[in-house]
Amino acid sequence: MNFSLKNKKVLITGASGGIGMSLCKKYVEMQCRVVFTSSDNIKLNELKDKFGEEHSYYNLDLSDISSLPEKVLKIAEENKDIDVLINNAGITNDSLFLRMKPNQWNDVININLNSNFYIIKAILPNMIKNRNGSIIGITSVVASTGNAGQSNYAASKSAMIAMYKSLALEVAQRNIKINLIAPGFIQSQMTDKLNEIQKENIMKIIPMKKFGNPSDVANLAIFLSSNYSSYITGQTFHVNGGMLML
Repeated sequence: MNFSLKNKKVLITGASGGIGMSLCKKYVEMQCRVVFTSSDNIKLNELKDKFGEEHSYYNLDLSDISSLPEKVLKIAEENKDIDVLINNAGITNDSLFLRMKPNQWNDVININLNSNFYIIKAILPNMIKNRNGSIIGITSVVASTGNAGQSNYAASKSAMIAMYKSLALEVAQRNIKINLIAPGFIQSQMTDKLNEIQKENIMKIIPMKKFGNPSDVANLAIFLSSNYSSYITGQTFHVNGGMLML
């Protein structure tokens, strides 16, 4: 199956993380021009060393809401031909609700949700002008299930779904697709830290009895970026081994 993504320009936030890195590798393999973003200059340089000068690299701190609009506007002005935007960056800062501090709530909401507003606000006008584009948000299974100790994270990821569905309605006639991917338990540094008992308890609720790979998310993103998904918008796709079936 030929997805024909050669020379498409793809902006990926959180490019240095587990899923982010897998996304980057996959789009580079598809001969796309990638706009890498990270809040860590060291990791950004590592990405440049790995993928080369033919791509673009930007430091983008999603927690600094005051400077974010200006920074993403600069990216948009220097990259008016972005075909695919993937809002992948996100954080957790867990605590039971009654113990959660305001900064824990605000930091997660700003990075996981509010940043989407400013990034899409900057990139979308060019997509509308070009009458072409695909925007993909990386949400989470907990947006649908909830999770004790993650009221901030679940709220941010659930709000993303409502936001993207609303946006999909607004731009559906402009040849712009808006979709989301909701990963379940994906192999990462977080899952590597789990002990055997924790892993066994998790496996009990996953019918496939295994964690997903970051590539499982990246492969779906490639499909959603391609012409093979030209009639799909406003949807949330769950990648969770059967943990949640909707």
